[in-house]
Amino acid sequence: MIKNYLKIAWRNLVRNKVYSFINILGLSVGMASCMLILIWIANEVNHDQFHEKKNRIYVVNNRDVNEGVVNAWNWTPNIMAPSLKQDFPEVEDAARVDAGNTFLFTVGDDKQKQQGAFTDPGFLTMFSFPFTQGDPHTALNEPHNIVLTEKLAKSLFGDADAMGQLIKIDSTDQFTVTGIMADLPNNTRFDFDYLLPWDYSVNLGWRDSSWANNTLQTYVLLKEGVSQAAFDQKINSITKDHLAENPLYSKREVFTQPLTEAWLYSKQENGYYTGGRIEMVRLFAIIAAFILIIACINFMNLSTARSEKRAKEVGIRKVVGAQKQLLVGQFLGESILLACFAFVFALAAVMLALPAFGNLVGKSLHIAFGNPLFWLLSVAFIVTCGLLAGSYPAFYLSAFKPVSVLKGLFKRSGAAVNPRKVLVVVQFSFAVILIIATIIVSQQIKHAQSRDNGYDRNDLVYVPMEGAIENKYNLIRNELLSKGAAVAVTKSMSPITTRYSDSWGWSWTGSTEEDKRIDFVRMASDADFVKTMGATLTMGRDIDIYTYPGDSLSIVLNETAVKMMHLEDPLSTILKADDEDWRVVGVVKDFIYESPYEKVQQLVIFGPAAWFSTIHLRLNPANTTQHNLKLAEQVFKAHNPQYPFSYHFVDEVYARKFQEEQRVGTLAALFAGLTIFISCLGLFGLATFTAESRIKEVGVRKVLGASVLNITALLSKDFLKLVGISFLIASPIAWYAMSQWLGGYTYRINIGWWVFALAGTLSMLISLATISYQAIRAAMANPVHSLRNE
Repeated sequence: MIKNYLKIAWRNLVRNKVYSFINILGLSVGMASCMLILIWIANEVNHDQFHEKKNRIYVVNNRDVNEGVVNAWNWTPNIMAPSLKQDFPEVEDAARVDAGNTFLFTVGDDKQKQQGAFTDPGFLTMFSFPFTQGDPHTALNEPHNIVLTEKLAKSLFGDADAMGQLIKIDSTDQFTVTGIMADLPNNTRFDFDYLLPWDYSVNLGWRDSSWANNTLQTYVLLKEGVSQAAFDQKINSITKDHLAENPLYSKREVFTQPLTEAWLYSKQENGYYTGGRIEMVRLFAIIAAFILIIACINFMNLSTARSEKRAKEVGIRKVVGAQKQLLVGQFLGESILLACFAFVFALAAVMLALPAFGNLVGKSLHIAFGNPLFWLLSVAFIVTCGLLAGSYPAFYLSAFKPVSVLKGLFKRSGAAVNPRKVLVVVQFSFAVILIIATIIVSQQIKHAQSRDNGYDRNDLVYVPMEGAIENKYNLIRNELLSKGAAVAVTKSMSPITTRYSDSWGWSWTGSTEEDKRIDFVRMASDADFVKTMGATLTMGRDIDIYTYPGDSLSIVLNETAVKMMHLEDPLSTILKADDEDWRVVGVVKDFIYESPYEKVQQLVIFGPAAWFSTIHLRLNPANTTQHNLKLAEQVFKAHNPQYPFSYHFVDEVYARKFQEEQRVGTLAALFAGLTIFISCLGLFGLATFTAESRIKEVGVRKVLGASVLNITALLSKDFLKLVGISFLIASPIAWYAMSQWLGGYTYRINIGWWVFALAGTLSMLISLATISYQAIRAAMANPVHSLRNE
């Protein structure tokens, strides 16, 4: 019987090539789209799930009130980890991680700048990063040990054995390779190519024991059976207790977040982690489900539309004794067979598209063909798709009454509302929602890109201060200016595109105790900050230590800081913090240093009493960029010969601030296009069948004088009505969803009526283009051929 069913299914596929092609193509595209999204989702939800002790590892966080708002953050003091490990018996181990440190590695004549992290020895036993060589229990026990990833070991030593080899770091200290670990997977929150012992950072003088200075991340491994809630209650006041004499920390709380949740739930609201990447995962899971449903709807619609063709087959089978259950099984078997064909093509498409899709989402994705679970899930996926696509047609077709269909009394439904019309409306409603979403995301990105960022990004370059640069800064600065490579130079605490530091506890004449909770972003300069950055002074002057030696304790405020502090005469203001008096010498127009979608926060630019990490150069506009960089490289190489000359264009770094939204917009456009394509395939199939089934009616109308335009309108209007209904349903849903999305941005667009008008027009034009071919073809057919038998 099964063999017979397969034969019938195959014959139906071959006999109806056009409809089979439409069904398989639509289902293949839908399955491929769904599979791509599911591969990405699997990568996201499995972040750091491979650690053996994952259920006992927690990230330590702070919670406090700033400017009347409760905030949470996962940066902690240096002293947090050893204190937790020593004072709380619930803690089995604790480790600090200070990532993003770049050092110059020298092996023989080879010099490479590499990025890695400082951490405690226990990190390697808390987390399950596999070692290919060495012992994770002892690899970081000594201050001059180093652990490399396989990729970095290969880069430094080639095919030679890296274990026990010496590496010179920053041309000063020798380190012994004591461990080689497998390259990090792409589904971990950590990003490093080497690990250095924490004790070495202490030897460099980088560490302090202040409970008020949050500079790194702390992870704790709780003992078996310890409750997170109970532990959080015990450590809640640890920072507050150590800073009891400072009322600023009277509301500080410490709590933990499970490692297994930290990646997906990184967005805090009112001091609690309630969202983050999980929102994107949920959104694209919904998109995947809808795309698959839309593809299945095509099968349902074409199967039920062509029901008259198989009505007699069902009637005869029932007359000779076939039960309804057997007929349902037969039709479901046909849909599952079709799903098998579609899956083969979908899998091939996924394999071809996966590298490009991985680049789009910023991940290296792959299919685990060697994992039996993949094939098990694939079978489940095929069966699910087959059942989803074939269930309604199976029950619909098997319900035919044999007496009616064999007497020729079978009639197709002409009701104003029938399941087929509802399915078409569902298809296009989702397509219209995605069209509207794509337009709004694109407009939001353009809106932020056109925002005045407050400084001139063009010809602005920054160079990290490393090696001998700090000691020879004045020589380097003077030569860059004298040789014409730059027209202005300043050193700063951070690149202008990034926040490195912030602080609170400031007071000034007329300030209150609550004002001490205002969090100021910190930058620094020696001179020519405004000139170099192309910023705008609105009051006073710039910091200039060379003209005004007393500027080491001077500061410049931005406009937001002046408003926040309610200063009527900023230039006469003295700010007090950390037992120092800082004199305001200028006010600069607000400029964007973080997200272009958010409001600019209050900023203080310090004089050179602060620390520095970066040099900014305003390149000479009289020269070409290449010539300026060549001159700059000569200067830096002359004074810092051990290090390669590395630089960053500020405009390129600033452009990266839009990457996440651009990625969302591109994905929305991609899946909107695929959704429209699948929907139009189904619409084309329905239009083809409608034209075929009404061919005699068209012939009669043409004989009676109907024009091609009249007949085309007749065959098209019903479909266009359905698309119009889809637009009316989709518009309020899209408006609500995108309003919620835009609500996450302070600087955002207003959704205009034209967005919906454009989306409606596009959907109508696309639909009309899809169905007009078949409608015009039917209208232009010779009526003699359709009426010759009448």
